Amino acid sequence: MATHDETHSSHRANVLRAMVLGANDGIISTACLVLGVAASDASKTAIMTAGVAALVAGAASMALG
Repeated sequence: MATHDETHSSHRANVLRAMVLGANDGIISTACLVLGVAASDASKTAIMTAGVAALVAGAASMALG
């Protein structure tokens, strides 16, 4: 039986898909949290603190798996 030496790019599509979905998840969850805090009539400092906390928590979550 002959060997198959062609390379396929289907595995790269899965990596790209995971990156896009991960970025979308991070953007949406952080934006929703910031909008929720802003809707509660909080100060600018509280809104910024919540946004930074959400970014750090999301990054740690993705990094740890």
